[in-house]
Amino acid sequence: MTDSTPAPQVWPALRARDARALIRFLVAAFGFTETAVHGEGDRVDHAELAWPAGGGIMLGSERDDPARRFPLRPGTFGAYAVTDDPDALYARAVAAGAQVVQEPQDTDYGSREFIVRDPEGNHWSFGTYRGHPRTA
Repeated sequence: MTDSTPAPQVWPALRARDARALIRFLVAAFGFTETAVHGEGDRVDHAELAWPAGGGIMLGSERDDPARRFPLRPGTFGAYAVTDDPDALYARAVAAGAQVVQEPQDTDYGSREFIVRDPEGNHWSFGTYRGHPRTA
């Protein structure tokens, strides 16, 4: 993120069986930037990854604790992220081992997008659609 990019105010979160491997994959396949990783050994208590166009995600290792306040299961996450070059990102993701769900295609609402799964089974959709303009 650049200095002019606002810090994320919404943080999608996910859990992983092998959080350190997932972090490496997300950086290599999609271009996320690792901004913080806390934990010892294979365990990740908290990690933050920034999306270059703005925003970010949080993730951590799966926890075997029935009293956890924020129970998430690995492989159940899904997200959409905006990219200006979905075809190049698709090639990068496939080269890094992403499993193809949908190859790049043009939609009837003007986006070019694709969907892949990461090694944990999470679904990632990337496209040019930036949402509807906001009004005051």
